[in-house]
Amino acid sequence: MGTRKYRGIERKQARWGFVFVLPAMLFFSLFSFYPIINAIYTSFFDKRALSKLPPKFLGLGNYIRLFDPSRAASDLSFLNSLKSTMVFTLGTFIPLLIVSLILAVFISNLSSNKTKKFLQISYYCPAILSSVVAATIWMIIFDPRGLGNQWLNALMNTPGVDRRWLVDPVMEQVSTMVIYFWKYIGYFVILFITGLASIPPTIYEASTIDGATKNQVFWRITLPLLKPTVVLVSVMAMLQCLKTFSTQYMLYSNGAPRAPINVITFNIYVTGIQQQYLGRASAMSVVLFLMMLLLTLLQFKTTKSENVEY
Repeated sequence: MGTRKYRGIERKQARWGFVFVLPAMLFFSLFSFYPIINAIYTSFFDKRALSKLPPKFLGLGNYIRLFDPSRAASDLSFLNSLKSTMVFTLGTFIPLLIVSLILAVFISNLSSNKTKKFLQISYYCPAILSSVVAATIWMIIFDPRGLGNQWLNALMNTPGVDRRWLVDPVMEQVSTMVIYFWKYIGYFVILFITGLASIPPTIYEASTIDGATKNQVFWRITLPLLKPTVVLVSVMAMLQCLKTFSTQYMLYSNGAPRAPINVITFNIYVTGIQQQYLGRASAMSVVLFLMMLLLTLLQFKTTKSENVEY
């Protein structure tokens, strides 16, 4: 009798659990799963945004066009977008991961709680800003008469030199990396600080009694126990870099050359919205989705380890 009653309670809980989960499932189905499926379907057609003609089935034609070697020489080709995306991702993702970890360890080791809170708020403030506002602030700094040239010239003792932040192809790529780094560094610092706070202090006390140095404590205790947070931050930072769009769009809208910053998302916007080739833009979005999926799986696989135990 007791077993039947217990099973009845379980079924009732399961039903109510499904009721509460259903709105979230409907939301994700409508705004996440359906757009993905629709993009995959559209990528097989030559579909125009405002055309009254029915879409023409191309099969893999859009994908073949994207990776056509004869178009590789074009500065605005999809292959160039792949290159620009990988350059931006590697140039932003690696510094974000390393510097945010260093800053988090530095802040966590401070003795003053007021100083800790002040630094956490200071670093996190740029993350509150929209990408458009962040890009606008830095475009003022990167102006030929702005602080960017003044700071760098003072550092390198080269007065009066214009670094052409928004004109030179290499410096334009560096500019987008600097903007993105400044905006998101505080967000990942907070994540690392949260991960560090979850490590029991007794482990550090035991290591101090055993005579471990600070370097030994970091490499043999802190970093191994922080591995789940490192994996989380690395995946989030990588996906955030691959999805970049607003910064490149703002720079291009204010006169910067498109080719050096023509990342995949920007190319999707130009192809699908401005040129109205929805099928081709959908094929680009599918390729980007597969890239993000494969790189995420690769990160999880390469960092796979046993559960952390304290």
